[in-house]
Amino acid sequence: MVRQLQLAIKRAMDLIFSAISLTILALLFALIALVIKLDSQGPIFFKQERIGRNGKRFRAWKFRTMVVHQAPGYQVAQDDPRITRVGRRLRNWGLDELPQLLNVFLGQMSLVGPRALPYRPEQYDEFQRRRLEMKPGLTGWVVVNGRNRLSWGERIGLDVWYVEHFSIGLDLWILLKTPWVVLVTREGVYGPEGINEEFASSQASSPAGRKRSGHEP
Repeated sequence: MVRQLQLAIKRAMDLIFSAISLTILALLFALIALVIKLDSQGPIFFKQERIGRNGKRFRAWKFRTMVVHQAPGYQVAQDDPRITRVGRRLRNWGLDELPQLLNVFLGQMSLVGPRALPYRPEQYDEFQRRRLEMKPGLTGWVVVNGRNRLSWGERIGLDVWYVEHFSIGLDLWILLKTPWVVLVTREGVYGPEGINEEFASSQASSPAGRKRSGHEP
């Protein structure tokens, strides 16, 4: 009962905050859209199918940060030639994901939650699927604990830990800490050696990931 009440409060927070943010950031969105169009050919937004709560698919919105005709694959490097000049700055400051506030408003995502991944639920084992018990978040426990510098095992472990320990207090802590991590330290934008590795289901079930999940806020 308590958890259901907190989930209801969480949704109310998502709705109010995303509506206010989309209104306040409208001018910034227009400016980013302009510089994207001036910098390279292609659409302003990049839409990708992601997996949400209970495995439900949805289209996540992001500002486009790569050239249109790019090689397939999700592995991205810090010096990746596919990333545009403007896109590199958007990624470094975490601005490329701001359009996902629309996904939050629509109820497909939450302000805080596990990372929204494009990988199919059938690639997950039983432990990994636990992260699908809550909506994916614009930010999350993984973001404030290292992001892409963590192994997949650690990231999945942290996501599951968040699902198990969710509370409004924890969400507020993550929201307060996110600006420092994203805008100041910019920790974990890219993984070890400047490369963001693709999801590997075998690594994501590692005991190290589950042990790491016990971090306290």
